[in-house]
This record gives sequence, C-alpha cells and structure tokens, in this order.
Amino acid sequence: MVKLNLGCGQNKQEGYVNVDKYDSFAPDVVWDLETFPWPFESNSVDEIVMRHMLEHMGAQVETFLSIMKELYRISAPGAKIIVDVPHPRSDGFTGDPTHVRAINPSILSLFSKKKNREWKQLGWPNTPLATYIDVDFDITDVNYKLMPHWGKKMQDGLITRADLDFAVNSYFNVVDEITITMTVCK
Repeated sequence: MVKLNLGCGQNKQEGYVNVDKYDSFAPDVVWDLETFPWPFESNSVDEIVMRHMLEHMGAQVETFLSIMKELYRISAPGAKIIVDVPHPRSDGFTGDPTHVRAINPSILSLFSKKKNREWKQLGWPNTPLATYIDVDFDITDVNYKLMPHWGKKMQDGLITRADLDFAVNSYFNVVDEITITMTVCK
C-alpha cells in the first residue's frame, strides 16, 4: 500500500512517502510538484495527504489543472485523498503571501464527473472541469475547524446551526481550516 504525504515540509509522517520541493527537512523524495509528470507510477497510490500545501500551488490555471491530472493519474481506483487548507475567509489564508489559490469544497467539486452531469441536467453554469480534463474525484467528507470564539458559541448553545452557517458564509474568521476527503473514481 503506497501512501504519499505531498508537500510535507517539516511535517513528515511515518508510513508515508514524504515529498517536498525543498530538502530542508529531508523528505523521502525531493520533487517540485509543479513539475510534470510526477515520479510515481500510474494507478499506484492508495492514499494521499496534502496538509496545507495545495493553496500554495497552481497560481496559473494550467498548472493547477495539471496538479489535478497528476493526482488522478497516480491514484489507484478508490484511493483516498485528504486535503487540509485554510478557509479562504480566514486570516490564516489571507495573511500568507505564499498562498496563491483558495481551495474549498465548491472548487474541488468541479472535478467530479457526477457533479458535472448533475449541473448540466440542471442547466447550471458550473465549469465541468472533470469532463474537460478527464479526472473524477468524489468528495466524501468535509470538516470545518471553527475559530475558538465561534466554536465556544456553538458549544455553549449561544448560536444555532443556521446562525453558524450564515456566519460561515458571511464573515471572516469563523472557520480556520477545512479538511476535504475525496475518493478517486476510476
């Protein structure tokens, strides 16, 4: 079972092939993930973790699409991909000049052929990227890490779920991080 920790930086994980562009923290593989193709066989990877790295990559659209194509190419059927990113409306995202792309479930759902078909049937204008670049990822789970202030309000029953949903969609610094889990469909 091959598991990759892409963009590991100083957060290497036991049992994973740790990959990073810089050799500063001695990853198992030194590789610039914006250079294609990646040094992994097609259909060979069962799990990929990308913790706080995808928002740093793909400033150019073609580069971002190539990253998604490489993720798909190297993943085995049914592989799991876990993406941790700062919420686009958090100081954690806006306060780092190396963040080049906001990542959220809506963006990653563009790479689902099932969603592409649903949107076409509904007449929605969402860009069918999965169809365009021939990849297919289904989002299977999304978790939000709330900022402490909002988490306490929710825990103490001071706001409802509807209040929280409104705040997440309206205000900055409600959600700190998003964890998105995808399954590779082949």
